[in-house]
Amino acid sequence: MKRVYSTILIALMVLPSLAGSFEKHFTDKTMRLDYYHTGTATEEHFAFDGIVSDGPWAGSLTQLEDELRLGKYFFEVKHPETGKVLYSRGYSSIYGEWETTPDAKKNWGVYHESLRFPWPKMNVDVVISKRNAEHEFEPVWTYRVDLEDYRVNPASREGYYDSFSVVDNGDPHQKVDIVILSEGYTADNMDKFHADAQRFADVLLTHEPFASRKTDFNIRAVEVPSPNDGLNHPHQGIDKRSALSVTYGAFGSERYALGFDNKKIRNAAATVPYEFTVLMMNDSIYGGGGIYNLYITAAADNAFRDYLFVHEFGHHFADLADEYYTSATAYEMNADLKEPWELNVTTHPDKETIKWKELITENTPLPTPWQKEKFDKHSIAVQKKRRELRKQKAPERVMEELFQEQQVYEDSLLSNMKYSGHVGAFEGAQYKAKGVYRSEANCLMFTRHHKFCAACRRGINMIIDQYTE
Repeated sequence: MKRVYSTILIALMVLPSLAGSFEKHFTDKTMRLDYYHTGTATEEHFAFDGIVSDGPWAGSLTQLEDELRLGKYFFEVKHPETGKVLYSRGYSSIYGEWETTPDAKKNWGVYHESLRFPWPKMNVDVVISKRNAEHEFEPVWTYRVDLEDYRVNPASREGYYDSFSVVDNGDPHQKVDIVILSEGYTADNMDKFHADAQRFADVLLTHEPFASRKTDFNIRAVEVPSPNDGLNHPHQGIDKRSALSVTYGAFGSERYALGFDNKKIRNAAATVPYEFTVLMMNDSIYGGGGIYNLYITAAADNAFRDYLFVHEFGHHFADLADEYYTSATAYEMNADLKEPWELNVTTHPDKETIKWKELITENTPLPTPWQKEKFDKHSIAVQKKRRELRKQKAPERVMEELFQEQQVYEDSLLSNMKYSGHVGAFEGAQYKAKGVYRSEANCLMFTRHHKFCAACRRGINMIIDQYTE
């Protein structure tokens, strides 16, 4: 049954008594600070754009500081006199990926970004930090929020779009709130969007640990009509305009899909309470993307859509690293081996320092032997065939058949080894064949497998706790 959300309805969901620290420093609505992020591969700059109200606050009233400190960037809202941190969150961004591409070595780029936090009762300092070469956070921009500034607009946003509930488990303050935005669906095709949104929810909440914690989630969807069905595909000569400007071919990678109209996406998402965002693409060509605390994109109609939904959400929700290492990426990876901040990969295969040491299966050697040479030989052959099919502009069904054959081979190989099903330290992860380790032989972040590994499940649970406890 369709349900349209309004600010009045959401206001009725607010807890009658706000947590002490929250009530002292914040009002129960969302401040969205918009800014421009510009630079090259060697320098970057920030410029304030404006501040708007993004509706009632949907986040926790108690979990205000981010102790996980994931992501390439980290922002803090600080009291201007005492310097006390009132709110903080880690995140990543399109700019953070773009600056590692060849284009950034030759040209300037500019990207619009947003920070969302509870609306403060006083002027505050917002400090953005970025990881340095040692993966430690260093401040790169500080902005004083002046509530009297003419560029601060506290007016509540009226709902421009129809919305509906997919999964409703109660008060947004105590739940993880996900919004699904339609992209590439015409107004006449919203029945399909309803079905695709429901499928996303059903798929996500049947994967562990989401399945065991499904009552911790609210999922709502917003209808954003596009002028025509489908998305833009520059590599295949399919030129289209869509409501949120999502396009395949991001950074020159054929199947990487991103939306670059940040303000339009944010305005649409603010129709309902949200913390995490899904851009559901009405397209049959396999592709998508996921950026931590920004959004995921995912094609709704292909043979691997279920895997795609969950894999990309893993990136966005828990900053899970890709565990594969034979596929090409759209950006250039640093050759230095530093301990990753992501919770599912490590450079320390030692029982005393490994991130998931409490999960290690008894009597499992570290590093853990596996049939890596055999796996690599087959995977490299598949990548070669994949490149050939791309050059030939082969039909999507041919590429899907290749992916299906690869999945069958990899699942069989990785499930029939001595340490299959063990938690250990398996070499090969995060685009590197040597020196980086994952927790299990197979994982949804490694191949098109159907389950998360133990380290991924641990990381996802830590994020859920941050938004619900």
